Amino acid sequence: MTTGEMRPAARRSGWRWLREVFIVVACSVILSLLIKTFLVQPFWIPSGSMENTLIPGDRILVSKLTPRFQHINRGDVIVFSDPGGWLEGEDDPPQRTGLSGAVQNALEFVGLYPAGDNHLIKRVIGLPGDHVVCCNAAGQITVNGAPLKESQIYPGDAASGRKFNITVPADSVWVMGDHRGDSADSRFHDDGTGATGSVPISDVTGRAIVVIWPLDRIGTLSDYPDIYDVASKGSGP
Repeated sequence: MTTGEMRPAARRSGWRWLREVFIVVACSVILSLLIKTFLVQPFWIPSGSMENTLIPGDRILVSKLTPRFQHINRGDVIVFSDPGGWLEGEDDPPQRTGLSGAVQNALEFVGLYPAGDNHLIKRVIGLPGDHVVCCNAAGQITVNGAPLKESQIYPGDAASGRKFNITVPADSVWVMGDHRGDSADSRFHDDGTGATGSVPISDVTGRAIVVIWPLDRIGTLSDYPDIYDVASKGSGP
């Protein structure tokens, strides 16, 4: 084979390689987008409101099967979009600019970069119809008359420094951070009835299931059924 005959063959081989790379990348992006939309999405933790369960900088995976196909349970750690004014007064996240910002935005869109700037993460304390009260004589939150012995809250924190006595509206959940002294959660956005502090289930992105980064913090997130299932056996609202 002459040199002239080899050159077209080499070009064809090069174009074929590029085409295969493009197909692989395109399929990967589409698959990632489908996974992010319907199954699981990465998020990062920007604040200390869930310490020590989650700390700033943690990367987590959030299952989107909840609440789309599975019910939310008490004790679940959920990610939700701002239901209205919850993020006001918070420090604005750094602006993404230039090429690196465009790349991060693109990767976040397809699910390859963790989101989190416009979302919040808290633990579900009350489900629709639950009667949630702070606090009993022992300083415990009660749900439907059953006291919650919350061992996972931040060391030294009270169950709540703010009193409330609410009934969770239909299609909503009452949420609180595990770091009760550093969490502007349902308690701080309510009008005293549960109507404004509860988070509409339609705003819930999904349930946080596992920490994936940093390596020394990898692990699943518990919903503490031994703590929160007792509310189903309470005395009722």
